[in-house]
Amino acid sequence: MIRMNTEIADIKAIAQVVADVERTQRAKDVEGFLSLFHPDALWTTAHGKVLIGRDAIAEFTRAVLPAASWDGEVTYEAVHTQFLRPDVAAVKVRQVYHSAEADTEGAPLYVMTKQEDGTWLLNACQNTEVRGG
Repeated sequence: MIRMNTEIADIKAIAQVVADVERTQRAKDVEGFLSLFHPDALWTTAHGKVLIGRDAIAEFTRAVLPAASWDGEVTYEAVHTQFLRPDVAAVKVRQVYHSAEADTEGAPLYVMTKQEDGTWLLNACQNTEVRGG
C-alpha cells in the first residue's frame, strides 16, 4: 500500500513537471525551463538537434525561446508513465500546437529521474514531430 501511495504521488509530481514544461515555454521563461533539467540531461529537439548537458540545453534555449513566435498555443499532457525503477520513469507526452490554420502534434518521450530531495527532473528527452498519413 505504501508503494502504491508513493507511486501515485510520483505520477502527480511527474505530471507537474510536464505542466511546468508547458508553462515555462508559453511564458518564454528560460530559467524556469532550464530548472526542470538534470545537469547531465540529454535533449533531442523535434528537428533532431542533440544537446548534451544542461549547459548546451541552456545555450540553445537562451537563443531560441525568447525569440520564438507562434500564432496559437501549445499544450502538453503526460499520457503514460512507466516506472523503469522507483526513481526512473519513462513518460510519453502528447504535445499539441493549436493554431488558426490547424493543430499539429508532437510525441515527446521524457526519461525522468527522482532526485534525493524527491523532485523529478528531465534526464533524457526526445521530441518527435507527428506527421499525418
